[in-house]
Amino acid sequence: MCLGYALTVHRLVVLPLRTAGAWLIACAIVVFVACILFGGVFAAQAQESIEPDILPSLAEPPASPVEPSPSTSAEPLPAVTQSSLSAPAEPPPSSEPPLPSSEEAFPSSREPLSSSMNYTGGYTTVVPAPVATGPNGVVYGRDVFPGGEPIESGESRPFYYKLGLTVRGVWDDNIFISHTNRVSDYYIAIEPFITIGVGDIEGRNKSYLRLDYMPSAILFVDHSDQDAFNQLIHLEGGYSSGRWTLSLAEDIAILDSANLNSFFDTTGLWANTDASGPTRVNVFNTRLRADYQLTGKTFLQGEFDSSIYFYPDNISSYMISGGLYIYYNWLPKVSVGIGGTFGYDWVDDPSTNQTFEQVNLRLNYEVTSKFFLYASAGVEFRQFDGNRGTYTSPVFEIGSIYTPFSGTTFTFAAGRRIYNSGYFANQDFGATYVVGRFQQRLFRRVYFGLGAGYENSDYIATDRDVSAPRNDDYWFVEPSVDVLITRWLSAGVYYLHREDISDVDFFSWDDNQVGVRATVRF
Repeated sequence: MCLGYALTVHRLVVLPLRTAGAWLIACAIVVFVACILFGGVFAAQAQESIEPDILPSLAEPPASPVEPSPSTSAEPLPAVTQSSLSAPAEPPPSSEPPLPSSEEAFPSSREPLSSSMNYTGGYTTVVPAPVATGPNGVVYGRDVFPGGEPIESGESRPFYYKLGLTVRGVWDDNIFISHTNRVSDYYIAIEPFITIGVGDIEGRNKSYLRLDYMPSAILFVDHSDQDAFNQLIHLEGGYSSGRWTLSLAEDIAILDSANLNSFFDTTGLWANTDASGPTRVNVFNTRLRADYQLTGKTFLQGEFDSSIYFYPDNISSYMISGGLYIYYNWLPKVSVGIGGTFGYDWVDDPSTNQTFEQVNLRLNYEVTSKFFLYASAGVEFRQFDGNRGTYTSPVFEIGSIYTPFSGTTFTFAAGRRIYNSGYFANQDFGATYVVGRFQQRLFRRVYFGLGAGYENSDYIATDRDVSAPRNDDYWFVEPSVDVLITRWLSAGVYYLHREDISDVDFFSWDDNQVGVRATVRF
């Protein structure tokens, strides 16, 4: 418990805006985005008409079937990097640097799936962002912070950095995600981000260190008392020597809104349905992995995880777990693993503490260079310090990344695990989700995206004397269109509908958002 409080970061206070000033800022942002969009397109077209050979085609270079590199194939569980899904070709001669690929412009996955990630049936991030990741934590895909942007690079570099800024103007018709207090407002989101790395941060086959940081300021026009400042931090490192491979990752999310935002999910696809309203929550997740090569086809993986959900005004929880798994490289592109996880869960009073055990079977299958599949399935046994018996529940995860054509990407994830409620004493909830993302490049500069997801939260009592009647069905859909204006600037629009249908009417709500955005990347 001391660790959770020690890591707590106090909320930064954003000074309220006067209504008139806020309206001026909102108008300025909208005008700014519109000017960037039309001015950039006009400039790009003018440049193409005058100097058709200066800028290369924005179309992605065709993906070539690339077999894993020798360094990757030597690993017991090969990592599927973004470069293996779509290998960049040599750019044509030009006096200007080539325009970015679709993955660099609008990344479809945070980072490759690899044995260094946490693939336990109950504790994992399945398929990386943007949309194919569940809400709210490192476990079961419930990920408020799925790391940073993916690294796409044609050559290895000892030092890497990326800077960027996204500005969004949004109209939201239910800012409190409330059934009884429906209020609409405009808000402006200012979201800079930075990535710094050294070593093999692309392949993760050698030593590397990486830091991602994204602060986010949310400024409302008419309800400045709801202004929020969120922070997302991801620190990751790895070391490989002989038979040993070590990796450590720390994720921190300081959230002060109704959403469970991540580095990619800044629009609020996943809401905090447990709270069903704006709330403060600080999330800290630590993942340590140690792989040891036993033979040419088998290796052991030891795991340690720590998860803290700190609610300053509600019920916090602190979890630690450890596991041991053995993997076998059944075929060149198929690895299977089996093992178990044990953990202990401290929950603030008046809720009871809990222990749990899991048995899981895992599968990693690189079907082709364009299609990767991951699956994990098992069962969890959870005991409570209160007066109720053991609760047995399935835990599973499925994830895939598929790039059938140049400019086309599908991501998919599904899973289930058990969580402590931060708002209901002596209650947990079993969360089962499915989510997917489709992205298609159109007309060389236009990118169409469609994301959709569903989550069921079934509440269970952790004490015999408690009733837990709540069951929620939450879903969202978000179409979007973005235009790559230049190699460093994009602009777009999106629409988000999300809805929660609960057995307890007070927690039912629906929400609609319409937003415009502009992103600058360096």
